[in-house]
Amino acid sequence: MRVRFHLPDMARHFLLNVTFSEMLRRCPELFREGVEIASVYGAFPPSMWNGGRFQQGICDEGFVRHVIKTFNDRGIPLRFTFTNPALKEEHLSDRFCNMVMRLADNGFNEAIVVSPLLEDYIRKNYPSYKLTSSTCKRITDAEALRAEVKKDYHIVVIDYDLNHDFDTLEALPDKQKCELLVNACCNPGCVHRTAHYRSIGEEQILYAQHVEAHPGVPYDFRKFPAEHPEYKAADECRCMERTLFEIKGLKNHISPEEIWEKYVPMGFEQFKIEGRSINMFNLIEHYMYYMIRPEKRDEARLMLLRQLEKNGAIKVN
Repeated sequence: MRVRFHLPDMARHFLLNVTFSEMLRRCPELFREGVEIASVYGAFPPSMWNGGRFQQGICDEGFVRHVIKTFNDRGIPLRFTFTNPALKEEHLSDRFCNMVMRLADNGFNEAIVVSPLLEDYIRKNYPSYKLTSSTCKRITDAEALRAEVKKDYHIVVIDYDLNHDFDTLEALPDKQKCELLVNACCNPGCVHRTAHYRSIGEEQILYAQHVEAHPGVPYDFRKFPAEHPEYKAADECRCMERTLFEIKGLKNHISPEEIWEKYVPMGFEQFKIEGRSINMFNLIEHYMYYMIRPEKRDEARLMLLRQLEKNGAIKVN
């Protein structure tokens, strides 16, 4: 049995994910049966191609090299969330994103894509990357989803509004390449989700351009005009602030019991935990909930927190 989890984020949650991966290696008895870390996904800010969640900050080349080596040496690929739907031709030559792609171009790392423009660019210029089709595409039609799974992707991330549509899920070919997002914080069936992804993408481009042109100058976040009410609604969304205990009540939520008792027996083995933008302590609870044996959670949480303190990720007075 393989239950493969894709974890957030290689930059913001670097120390957490390194420490957690070491705990899995050294103390496998704490973990549920078959747990593996399939990848750590995300982007190094200020990646213009990043999408799905806005990122700010700056990572230098030395840090990028260090993170790539640290995870790859542990047998964990990085999977870049290059899912910005607002990209244009002129954005493909972005210096920082191309630097990251070159540094990680070893045949082991991966990229998640939405834009056909960027996908074609990566296939042509970085053909060794395994590509994932993103949930941000919002493919909810059963026939279109089956067609997507048959395409040349390493993984296809299912739209999480389909998480409990078992007629559609059962009919999918090659379920081992299908990934389910288990802990979505977004409202099921949200009508603003696509607009939200696009507004985040546009903001990410503006931010990356600002950082490049005005290093050290604070960035003023955009105010959405009245003629874009769908962007305003997306900008005011507070779903990403939900905790693990709040999202359990959403109908697109997949519990760990469902993973092992329903989805794995169906043939699925790829599961994504979202959390690039959430507080580290909230994310730790997601890790405990999904990957640690219930009777071992308190022990594992204390062990993880102690090691994070030792590694400098948290400070306890």
